[in-house]
Amino acid sequence: MATDFKSIPIIDISPLLANCDDPNMGEDPGVRKVVTQLDQACREAGFFYVKGHGIPESLIKEVKNISHQFFDHPYEEKLKIKMTPQAGYRGYQRIGENITKGIPDMHEAIDCYKEIKQGMYGALGKPMEGCNQWPLNPPNFKELMEEYINLCTGMLSIAGLLSFSLSLSVYLSRKIMRGIALALGGSPYEFEGERAGDAFWVYRIIGYPGVANSHEMPENDIGWYCNNAAIGVFSFALHY
Repeated sequence: MATDFKSIPIIDISPLLANCDDPNMGEDPGVRKVVTQLDQACREAGFFYVKGHGIPESLIKEVKNISHQFFDHPYEEKLKIKMTPQAGYRGYQRIGENITKGIPDMHEAIDCYKEIKQGMYGALGKPMEGCNQWPLNPPNFKELMEEYINLCTGMLSIAGLLSFSLSLSVYLSRKIMRGIALALGGSPYEFEGERAGDAFWVYRIIGYPGVANSHEMPENDIGWYCNNAAIGVFSFALHY
C-alpha cells in the first residue's frame, strides 16, 4: 500500500539492464540494489522514474518537442485524428473530455495502444481493435513516436527504424519487469512466456495548458505529464 511521500523516486536501472540476460542476475549486488529500490518505490510511492535506461536523450527531446508542436495547433487541425470507437478509442481528446472521478481533466491527449487486428482476442478484445491515429502535421510525428514506443516496449515491428534503435530496444519494459519479478520473490521470467509475454501497452501523449490558459482549475488537477508510457502493468517515466 502506498504511503505518504514527498518526491517520486529516481532509480538508476543500468545495473539491471547490464545483467538482464543472465539467469542468475538476482545474485549480482548491483541488481539486488535496483530490485530493493523498485520494491520500495512500488510499495511506498506507487511511482518511480528511471534513468540509465539507454534511450538516447536526443530522441526524448525530439519526442517532447514534436509533442509541443502538435498541441500548439488549432483544434481543427488536432481533431483530424479525433478519438472514436471505430478507431478502437485511439486518437485525440480535447481538454476536458477525459473524466476522472466525475471531474473533467485539464489536459488534452493522444491515446495510443498496442494495435489489435480483427478477431485477435475474440469478443473480449473487439472494442480495442484498430490502428493508432497519427497526425500528418508535424511531419515525422508517427516515425518518432513509433521509434520511441519500440525502444520502451520492444513490441513494434517497424520497417525503416535506425539500426541503433533496433539494438537498443531490448525490451526495456520487460527488463524492468524482471526486476519487479525479483522484488516479488519470483524468478526474473515470471511475467514472460504464456503468463504475460503478450503484454498490452498504452502510450499517452499529454498536453497540459497550465493555469493561465485554463478557464478554471478542477479539483483533481490531472495532467502534469508532458508524455508518459504505460507498459504492461505499470507506468514509468524516463529521466534525463
